[in-house]
Amino acid sequence: MEEVCAGLVDKIGMQDTVIKHEYNGKTQKISGPLADHGAALEKVAALLMASGGPVKDKSDIKVVGHRVVHGGAKFSKPAIIDAETEAEIERCVPLAPLHNPANLLGIRMAKKLFPVKQVAVFDTAFHTTMPPESFRYAIPKELYEKHNVRRYGFHGTSYKYVSGAVAQAFGRPLQQLNMIICHLGNGCSMACLEGGKVVDTTMGLTPLEGLMMGTRSGDLDAGICTFLNDQLGMTPKEIDNLLNKKSGLLGVSGKSSDMRDVITAAKSGDADCALARNLYVERVRKYLGAFLVKLGGNLDALVFTAGVGENDREFRELVTANLDRFGIDVDAEKNRSLKGGGEIQSDSSRSKVLVVNTQEELSLACQSLELCGLIQPGTGLGDSPFKLAAPRNPFSLDAASPRSDGDKVPLFSKVLGASVCALLLWRLATASRECSFLNSARAVF
Repeated sequence: MEEVCAGLVDKIGMQDTVIKHEYNGKTQKISGPLADHGAALEKVAALLMASGGPVKDKSDIKVVGHRVVHGGAKFSKPAIIDAETEAEIERCVPLAPLHNPANLLGIRMAKKLFPVKQVAVFDTAFHTTMPPESFRYAIPKELYEKHNVRRYGFHGTSYKYVSGAVAQAFGRPLQQLNMIICHLGNGCSMACLEGGKVVDTTMGLTPLEGLMMGTRSGDLDAGICTFLNDQLGMTPKEIDNLLNKKSGLLGVSGKSSDMRDVITAAKSGDADCALARNLYVERVRKYLGAFLVKLGGNLDALVFTAGVGENDREFRELVTANLDRFGIDVDAEKNRSLKGGGEIQSDSSRSKVLVVNTQEELSLACQSLELCGLIQPGTGLGDSPFKLAAPRNPFSLDAASPRSDGDKVPLFSKVLGASVCALLLWRLATASRECSFLNSARAVF
């Protein structure tokens, strides 16, 4: 499968809405008001199906894939969206009040525009293998039994792609590998995989728990919320806004939620930005230690992915500093010269240390197409996504079931049209003011 086109719609609901559409080596920008996501999607569909565009006929579109943030405990894999699935997504709204309503809006709009199969790919699904000792909170059990208050985890689409890519690079079934994967962007999380299955992750009931992020606080004493309410008179909504949108790198630095800005200011002597950088690194190291203990020190690969993980070379050295006694040692020269993905561990490191360029959109497309039977497992993603000796078997989302060498499966005649729409709504349905389609910038969770 190949990328057909890319684009995004920014500032939906404002007078200065901007559509960016990239196709066939050309970039088109369109400005003008778009009232809501419905109007934005209609415009996107028109661009896709315009004369000379990537989709020649609306009937070529066979499936629409939706990234759904919260699937609760019920969904452990993608699902065809029927009335029951849609109702279950709606029941999860209290668990993701900022995201699931927008997901449902995207689903309902897509049904009107494209009367074809709709697939929900859940961010939480990848983490459903966690045992109770990892997903339960130490609070009265009635909150879990009656209200589903537990840890769920997020970034599952990214973890599914990355773990499969690592298994392919190793040339071994996913079930034979232990990994710690660090998905570090504006939204940050880590996942601990034992035998290819998630046994713990950093995010919880919501994406607020865990690591320090661009604007999210990550872990903190719950008593702080009581203090903010009782002593400062802040409402629950104001506290939620503070912790989700004004904290993290932005809150500590007082400057920016963008790590690049924080680094620049820190190197210029800004003490707050230097502290923000150090806090960010320390939170990752704290969970890295906890996850190493959970694996009994038996780690096959430490993996860095997403914006910071893929591009911040200094960060990778800071996180892994002085861990050689635990079998993790980064070769500074390899790390600093790496372009794209690949290995950065030293010759003495017992564990591989890898950088993998995540492809959440491609993972979403392939999962949607596979579920609908439009492609067979292993036909969508092609060769290894980073620079290791590629095995002969093409990469499958089901890395435990490699295909035999030379086994060719004919693609559905309109697979490109189908993949266009499988990618279409992954971000439209998760952003209140922005939608994108076809391999745009990463979603932030």
